[in-house]
Amino acid sequence: MKLKLARTSLKAKPKTVDIEEIEAELSTRSIFYFDKENSHKELKELIEYFEEKGSSVYMREVKYGLDENEYIYEVHII
Repeated sequence: MKLKLARTSLKAKPKTVDIEEIEAELSTRSIFYFDKENSHKELKELIEYFEEKGSSVYMREVKYGLDENEYIYEVHII
């Protein structure tokens, strides 16, 4: 499964990452930020993937501006 990480600037394109890369990074960090271009279904699949492996996962939307479309997804995997 491919997911898009949050953009580092408004005009930048989001970087694509594979779920195995996220799993490999869990040893160094547990919070990931994903772009709004990811569908809610893809993020639910991510949550189910890690919950099946015995991890606890928390996801929320983080607004960074006043516009309704200015948000990213924050995912905690413990």
